Amino acid sequence: MILFNPSKYQRDHADALSRELVEKTIQFFENKGLQKIKEDDQSMIWYEDFLQFIKKEKIFATLLTPQEYGDGTTRWDMWRLSEYNEVLAFYGLCYWYAWQVTILGLGPIWMGDNEEIKKKTAQMLRDGGVFAFGLSEKEHGADLYSSEMKLYPQEDGSYLARGSKYYIGNGNCAALVSTFAKIDGSDEYVFFAVRSDHPQYECVKKIDTSGVRQAYVSEYALHDYPITEADILSRGKLAWNSSLNTVNIGKYELGCASIGIATHAFYEALNHAASRELYHRKVTDFPHVKKLFTESYARLAAMKLFAHRAADYLRAASDQDRRYLLFNPIVKMKVTGQGEKVVGLLHEVIAAKGYEQDTYFEMAIRDIGMLPKLEGTEHVNMALIIKFVRNYFFEPLDYPEIPVKKEEGDDSYLFHQYTGGLADVRFPDYRLAYRGVSSANIDIFKEQVELFRSLLISAPPSKEQSANIDYMLAAGELFTLIVYAQLILEHKDEYGVDDDLLEQIFSFLIRDFSNSALQMVLGYDNSDEQEEIFKKMIIKPKRDQDAFNRVFQEQVLSLKDAYRMNM
Repeated sequence: MILFNPSKYQRDHADALSRELVEKTIQFFENKGLQKIKEDDQSMIWYEDFLQFIKKEKIFATLLTPQEYGDGTTRWDMWRLSEYNEVLAFYGLCYWYAWQVTILGLGPIWMGDNEEIKKKTAQMLRDGGVFAFGLSEKEHGADLYSSEMKLYPQEDGSYLARGSKYYIGNGNCAALVSTFAKIDGSDEYVFFAVRSDHPQYECVKKIDTSGVRQAYVSEYALHDYPITEADILSRGKLAWNSSLNTVNIGKYELGCASIGIATHAFYEALNHAASRELYHRKVTDFPHVKKLFTESYARLAAMKLFAHRAADYLRAASDQDRRYLLFNPIVKMKVTGQGEKVVGLLHEVIAAKGYEQDTYFEMAIRDIGMLPKLEGTEHVNMALIIKFVRNYFFEPLDYPEIPVKKEEGDDSYLFHQYTGGLADVRFPDYRLAYRGVSSANIDIFKEQVELFRSLLISAPPSKEQSANIDYMLAAGELFTLIVYAQLILEHKDEYGVDDDLLEQIFSFLIRDFSNSALQMVLGYDNSDEQEEIFKKMIIKPKRDQDAFNRVFQEQVLSLKDAYRMNM
């Protein structure tokens, strides 16, 4: 079963404890019930009960402590982290947010070279602590070059920290806040840790947002906060790399959260629609409703296939294999965007019901749109993605095939990754994903892919077009779809995706590709040869009504009442 279902929980964990933690989490939320979750959301009540649960079961400690600093049961394992993101967001993005900003706050600690703070952090996690990531500022966002937080050197070798950070989750109660700054006089980059309960730490205010209402998104200020070498996590290049690499890890979590939200919304929408009759017909008998549900299911399945396959590449990462640097921003940008699309399609079915305050769907509408906007906008991530185009198509390198990596293991490389060198990242031949796979729509999509490759050979962007970031970002949508399809194919067997569902997935991929090609024609100036190739990319997918009906009846409609949250 490809969708997470708390009522029939299935995942092949490498160890019993990992499964137990997920099952306890499911039980916590099911016991709490949807009505209480909604009441807390509407009242913006701080989720103390959730934090007490995390503390009691040592969940953050077990899942977020590297083996080296744990008690023998801990590890940083992206395979199980991918699922836990999904589970928390399935019940409410505010709970996921506490987890997400803890991951971000831990990044500079585990990546730094302060061993004493690492040991203290492990104990703080065991004590139920959550963490925060002090990077962005009110006037500069995440522009690290313009950071105004400073450490001012003192005569005794210590420092005083002055400045403020903005839009910082857990800023009200974090055991430690990893704070990015510059050292006054040298502008050397530095990460240091502060406590939110220190008298020189001011939690200025809670920033209320339309989504994640219960979370505490804060502004905090440091007023001559005393800092010694014991508080410094990293300096110089290591501090700079820690900021970027923490975001590398953190933005992956956003895609998995989007899967969780869209999955719960799917169950609720299907249960509602399949139980209603309009004009003496079941709502799910209307052709347009069948289409909306089937497309939603296909897009949701594709999200999960891609994101969970990307986790394999994160786990396999090394200085010699940095393919994750392409797949990671696609998880962040594409999977979260697809989550918005799925919830939008489902909303077309259930209409006004989606706004009712006692539904999960009402939260999903508010929360799903936040995910593409966090940890870098779509444009920032697309600008990163297009740096890989040349090597992806024209500089293939043989790699051993990466299996599904669900075995026990600590993904410690992620705390030692280096930045830069994107032009050196290589990929095997992208066509390997299509070996032994052929169908009407897969073959059409392959034709579109080869047209894109031929465009790069015979009519690449001109110097003027390459300098036009808007043009390049739009063209990057086509490249993103090609990479998206690759990992979907690589992971289809893990979830037992059959040919019928695969055809529905490639049907929307063809349509999305055609739409992006059409936008290149309508919205930009192209050479005659470019325009001709873009027009050739606009192809209609083949519609197999029998296959469509099977997917709807056997895979979509069969999920009616498969899951209903306890009230």
